[in-house]
Amino acid sequence: MKKMTEKALQEAFAGESMAHMKYMIFSEIAEKEGFKNIARLFRAIAYAELVHAKNHARNLGYIKDTKENLLTGIEGEKFEIEEMYPAYDAIAKLQGEKGAERSIHYAIEAEKIHMELYRSAREEVERGKDMDISDIYICPVCGYTFVGDNPPVKCPVCGLPKEKFLKY
Repeated sequence: MKKMTEKALQEAFAGESMAHMKYMIFSEIAEKEGFKNIARLFRAIAYAELVHAKNHARNLGYIKDTKENLLTGIEGEKFEIEEMYPAYDAIAKLQGEKGAERSIHYAIEAEKIHMELYRSAREEVERGKDMDISDIYICPVCGYTFVGDNPPVKCPVCGLPKEKFLKY
């Protein structure tokens, strides 16, 4: 692929990905405010943005088999933990942005867990097996992730009670 086309598709992928996420967040807000159909509209259009992002990702060669996708996930989480978020945290601290510091802390703690989960999953795929896991719980405040039958009573990162966790 020619460099300018690749750069354009990378930017389009980033834009479509961001639009997807924003619209999903907007859908949650509309739902909480009682606007069920507007929430549904946001979710539907968010899905369309996901389709666009997926098409761009396919053309950019981002989509591989599960083993390679897990390696990409591991590398991405590692980058976020070791480079990206520490740099962003330094900026937030320098500028006294407490909300940003908290958001970054939440992300780093969750990313550490995600990286280990991806590593475990990749080991299983290398053995030709799927992961043997039960429930997956996500804290909706900080993204803390727990795999198993009995999550902690409170989120160890932000303190949210386990009853508020989302179960997958």
